[in-house]
Amino acid sequence: MLNDHLLVKEEDRNQAWDEKFFKMLSECDLKIMTEDPQQGPDGWPYLITETETTVRNDSTVETKTDSAQKILHWLSTRGIGLVVNPRRLPYPDYVFSYGMIWSFRETGYFIKYNAHASSTEFKVDQNSNVKTGPPSAEYLPKYVRQVVKNFLVDQGVFNPRVLMIAVDGVNYDLCFSLESLGNPPESEHKGILEALAWFLPPHYSLALVSEKGFPAFEEL
Repeated sequence: MLNDHLLVKEEDRNQAWDEKFFKMLSECDLKIMTEDPQQGPDGWPYLITETETTVRNDSTVETKTDSAQKILHWLSTRGIGLVVNPRRLPYPDYVFSYGMIWSFRETGYFIKYNAHASSTEFKVDQNSNVKTGPPSAEYLPKYVRQVVKNFLVDQGVFNPRVLMIAVDGVNYDLCFSLESLGNPPESEHKGILEALAWFLPPHYSLALVSEKGFPAFEEL
């Protein structure tokens, strides 16, 4: 039962707990506590929900119940995260980034362990082990590209460009062109990567790279 699973203390929750929770959550109904997404402490938009077993009777709050699957699909098209049981103290039971949500839509997993990047047209630099290529539609679906692009446009970046690069020929990074981002100072790189990471699955590896030497960057 999901209710029993949620009784496990925060310090005792681990990967096995997460995986079981993910499965049960995806099969349950959720109460939508706020009609519109709310800004979280991290600045990102989240839909606030509670599981049936934790909802309290409160005549002052109108709530709507819907299947988690339907809610997750709706969120995946809009670039919105999900908070589950925010009234649990001191933290909600779970906070899902947008990247975790669309990962579930595409793969059935909120988090994929030991996963690898993919591209349909990798090219090998004959003078090194470097491989490059555009991200595949499976790796970066069209609707996700649009959500990320909309975010960047809001930041004043109108033509972001990306490329998959494996310096060692094995492990790939999703690279954003520094030039297309306006050549931000190095002191801002960490913040930019952290922002972009919210939109992508946790196992994705990101980097900011100059287009010099990598002419195959494509529009996001």
